[in-house]
Amino acid sequence: MSIFSKIFKKKEKLTPVDAKGSTEEFVTLIRVYFQAVMAVQLGVTNLNILADMALFKRMLKIPTMNNKLGIAERSKAKKVLMADYGMGENFFKEIDASVKKNCRTQNDIKSYFVLFTGFNHDLFTLLDGLMQWKFRLSMIVKKLLYSQTQKTVHEILTRSEWKDVNAQKAAWKVRKYSETLCFSEQWITDFVYNVMLMAKEDALHKRSDKSESK
Repeated sequence: MSIFSKIFKKKEKLTPVDAKGSTEEFVTLIRVYFQAVMAVQLGVTNLNILADMALFKRMLKIPTMNNKLGIAERSKAKKVLMADYGMGENFFKEIDASVKKNCRTQNDIKSYFVLFTGFNHDLFTLLDGLMQWKFRLSMIVKKLLYSQTQKTVHEILTRSEWKDVNAQKAAWKVRKYSETLCFSEQWITDFVYNVMLMAKEDALHKRSDKSESK
């Protein structure tokens, strides 16, 4: 995974404020929203079992609303994702439905994120192989990047025959994950597009920092 290998590895010093406008912030905000929904739906009272939401709450000093964890945090994360990343209402509705289906008790939280991590790993490993040259080319224009992302995600979820056996197995696993997690093709496309767009921005920032340090 040359393009996406470090995207989902949590950095110890990462905070929602320090990472603003980055891939890490986007992925962290997604996890915060997931955890906030879980807190609300499952009545979580121990903040420590929801590490990303706990960090988010403390860094932004978000007060607990109506003595119930998750309500204010969910609202804040959603607001930032909509304002800074253009995520639509349906994106959040799918997350709500996914958590509702797969998390019946607080014991399901860990297994849910195991599924989500596996989904991301297989999806982005496969995308790395399928979109390497398309990724570099489409970085020039955002609309082209979205179009290429949309086509590749559709291929992963619908293509029946693959020349590469490993790619076929990975595609089948991604489909299974998406069915279990209740993620539509549109949800996956929007998620992947924003991750790749932020990866591009991160790369530009790193090049700029290196040139300034010379």
